[in-house]
This record gives sequence, structure tokens and C-alpha cells, in this order.
Amino acid sequence: MREAVRVIDEYVMGMVEAAEQLRARGAEEQEQHLLSRFAAAMDEEAALGGELGEMFGSPDAKRRFLRDVVVSFVLAGKDTTSSALTWFFWLLAANPRCERRVYEEVARCSEAEYDEELKGMHYLHAAITEAMRLYPPVPINSRVAAADDVLPDGTTVRAGWFADYSAYAMGRMPRLWGPRCREFLPERWLDVDQGEFVAADAARYPVFHGGPRACLGKEMAYVQMKAVAAAVIRRFRVEPVRAPASMDAPPPYEMAVTLRMKGGLRVRIRRREDDDSARKCL
Repeated sequence: MREAVRVIDEYVMGMVEAAEQLRARGAEEQEQHLLSRFAAAMDEEAALGGELGEMFGSPDAKRRFLRDVVVSFVLAGKDTTSSALTWFFWLLAANPRCERRVYEEVARCSEAEYDEELKGMHYLHAAITEAMRLYPPVPINSRVAAADDVLPDGTTVRAGWFADYSAYAMGRMPRLWGPRCREFLPERWLDVDQGEFVAADAARYPVFHGGPRACLGKEMAYVQMKAVAAAVIRRFRVEPVRAPASMDAPPPYEMAVTLRMKGGLRVRIRRREDDDSARKCL
């Protein structure tokens, strides 16, 4: 394990140093990516005398921090995103009404407008969020108390104790989500008047954790998932082979670091224009 970590750290550190050399030559305007944006934000914070400037005053400390950011994004953003999308597509197949609403929303804009229109896809955002409520990519998480503490309900936690919580169990609690907590209802996330997405408090919806340890990649994950979902749903209908998909008989899952669908999700892909042509023939 130590050897594997060393290999990853050295590889990523090489990326960090290469990005620094580009910035030193004034080439950052030609290549903007996540790493360069983090580095620029740190420089700006340091110039303003902010907290990051004090914490990472030396070049080596800054490089190590950027290395850890890159590794965190790679490790945390790969399997979690794919897990969330797998359950999302199955849930849409099991709820045709919701699938139709997502399709109508993404079909209103052209492919070229996706980058600008993603933020306005409130129903798609709600459907992905609802999918992660029922099937959170990280079902159980643990934290270790750095010092003695008392939780809001009066529970005492001693230094060194593990504090575990289950986003999977919390997402299915009637006390938190009402009597229809086991149903897939994207509408529960939408404002009644405007139809805009309304987020829940992290203490109630801890899929991306909360407080100072909240997920750094939350917004990026949403952009990735919405972009993929919009591109696929606009062109294709995704039909599970294990049909008919039903909320009463969900696929088995494997509980690991991520909540994987056991055996994956085998599907048939049908072009939507083929469906339209068949309807016209009828």
C-alpha cells in the first residue's frame, strides 16, 4: 500500500510541478484546468493575506496541498459518479413519468447549448439528487473525533472514537422524508411556485457530507452527471434487460466503499427517433 501511494503521489506531483512551470512562463491563459484554477485561487488568497497564505506559505507545502487535491478528485470522483448514474438510469426506467419529464426538459435545448443550459435543468438536477437520496454513492461514512465533544442531541463523544453515519438509512427514514420516503419523487426537491430546485440541509441529506469536510467536488459531480444524462436521454431510451424495472423489486447491490449495483446494469439502448418513426407508422 505504501509503495502504491508513493507511485501515485510522485506521478501527481509531476503534474503539479509541470503546471507550475507553465504558470512561470505565463502560459496559464493558454491552458485552464482544475489544477491551474486551484493554484491561481491559492495565489490570490495568499496575496490578500488570507488563511491559505498562512497555511501554505512555502512552495513545498503548496505543492503537497495541490497534489492531495488532485488525488482526492480522482479517487473520490470516479466510482461515485458512475454508481450514482447507474442507479439514476434504473430509477428512470422504473418511473416512466419521471423519465418523460427529464426528456422533455433536456429536449428543449440544442446540443450546442448544453453548457449554458445545464444550470437551468432543474428537474434533471432534482431527479439525480433524488436518486442519490435512495442510493447514495457512499452509503456509510466514518469520522474520528479529534477531541472530546458533545453532539447536538447531548451524546458524548470521546477523542479517538469513531462516529459513523449512514446516508443510505437516513434517505429512507419517514421522520426525515415523510411517509413516501421509499418512492422516487424528484418533485420533492422543486419549489411549488417556480419549479426551481431547492437543496436540503446537509444534516438531513449527507450524501456530500457537510461542514468543513463537505465534498470539494460536489458541483463538478453534478455538472458531469447532468451533462452525461442529458446527452444520453436526449438521444436514447435506456431499457434494463432485467425488465420490467420496478420499485417493488430493485436490483441487488454490493455494499463496499461505494454502493454498486451487483453485476452492473445491463440495458438495451433504443434511439428515440426510432420510437417516433414507429408511432408515425401506427
